[in-house]
Amino acid sequence: MSEELLVQNCAPTLAGLKTANLFNCPYNDAEEIKAAARKYNRIFIKKGLRVLPLKMCENRALIYVYRPSRLLRDLQHDTARRLLKANGYCVDNRISHTPEYCILQLMKRLGGKDFPHEIGLFLGYPPEDVCGFIENKAGGCKCVGCWKVYGDEVSAQKAFAKYKKCTKVYCEQWAKGRSLEQLTVAV
Repeated sequence: MSEELLVQNCAPTLAGLKTANLFNCPYNDAEEIKAAARKYNRIFIKKGLRVLPLKMCENRALIYVYRPSRLLRDLQHDTARRLLKANGYCVDNRISHTPEYCILQLMKRLGGKDFPHEIGLFLGYPPEDVCGFIENKAGGCKCVGCWKVYGDEVSAQKAFAKYKKCTKVYCEQWAKGRSLEQLTVAV
């Protein structure tokens, strides 16, 4: 997992604009990807970020870069809690509603036969859009950007533009020699 992949796929999270990003990363050796995650976690921990391989199979890892404090806030939203509970997440007490516990449950669901569409909650998508996606079976949305929008289209369009600009600026800055640590905002 290269720094370039992290910058290209996670700039809004590195900048503190977004809760999380998710991307596929090729690898030759499972230990190689785990070592890379440990390396980046040493850099990110003081900035309030974590890197986690959510799923590994067929020389591809699904890498999750997230801000635990923002994820906790996002998962406490009433609509998010209802959706998580409806999908088998235990969200009734403080211990089982930690971001880490919910991520473990998500990892289990990623190993199942049905894709866990509630994953949008773990990426900072508006809960009404995640619910709309599930209820409408991915159809009938108002617009499409980083996610399919069923709720506030204006806010979503602004977020899409902000994330796109951030990614462009971060890629340019990384290409000019700014380090990953310099590009990562502490929140």
